Amino acid sequence: MDATDIILLLDSSVRLAVPLLLACLAGLYSERSGIVDIGLEGKMLGAAFAAAATAAVTGNVWLGLLAAMAVSTFMSMIHALASINFRGNQIISGVALNFLAAGFTVFLGHAWFRRGGTTPNLRPDERFSTIDLPFAQEFGQVPIIGEIYEQLLSGHSIIVYFAFLAVPVTAFVLFRTRFGLRLRAVGENPKALDTAGMSVSLLRYQALIITGLLCGVAGAYLSTAQGANFSENMTSGRGFIALAALIFAKWRPWQAMWTCLLFGVLSASQIRLQGVEFPMIGEVPVQFIQALPYILTVVLLAGFIGRAKAPKAIGQPYVKER
Repeated sequence: MDATDIILLLDSSVRLAVPLLLACLAGLYSERSGIVDIGLEGKMLGAAFAAAATAAVTGNVWLGLLAAMAVSTFMSMIHALASINFRGNQIISGVALNFLAAGFTVFLGHAWFRRGGTTPNLRPDERFSTIDLPFAQEFGQVPIIGEIYEQLLSGHSIIVYFAFLAVPVTAFVLFRTRFGLRLRAVGENPKALDTAGMSVSLLRYQALIITGLLCGVAGAYLSTAQGANFSENMTSGRGFIALAALIFAKWRPWQAMWTCLLFGVLSASQIRLQGVEFPMIGEVPVQFIQALPYILTVVLLAGFIGRAKAPKAIGQPYVKER
């Protein structure tokens, strides 16, 4: 494998890591506020369908993105209502959203488009196109550095750049602003925050709105940027992998980015390793290679979930004392 192959592998890794990163950041806001969000998978799936369906009907990918964010935020508000107002079990609420999205998207896809649960293929002008950075072709003639600029840094959709820009923004919001301080406090000691005269419910609702918006962008990326339509269960467990990455990153944005990139490298590798014969081993079964990202998820959870210190109030409904 030469330098060009490595750059192409990293390019694929970045593209595959984007939905994981957006979902991971979405879960970061939710769980930092004390709300467990197993429903990231369902929000992404619902958003992916909304984006593809709206873009197919209107021919406008930006309307598709808005629809995806609206659907995901609506689902996030259902989770907020169940978890904050009704003080229900947060895990059950999230799992219910996953089942709802899995069934409802296929049902609507079949009812509206008669394609077995999928949406029509989007034309290039109905999808998010790639953005070429200035002088990308000229710099591409320079060995290594130019190839990195042309192939790795340039040529991505706007959502890719948004996802990586969201990392420092999230780090700044969480650790350098008053809102971030209150958000972290409500996940650690909501009673103290309530005693200080601030609304625990309002802060958690705000966090879940941000969660819904980010999951909406992640879902729209899957069906209108990385792909060209919606297909059944197209998230393929990415919401759960994002949760594993969040735990491994100890609920910190920069560590979350590197963890998601690690998953992206594994996902890109399993595509390139199919059919390759290894010394003394031979050709590894395709099924094993495809399972590599999920095997890593189990290994990380088994090895690090005991060491990762979650916010103290996570998963605990807050009951205001009278």
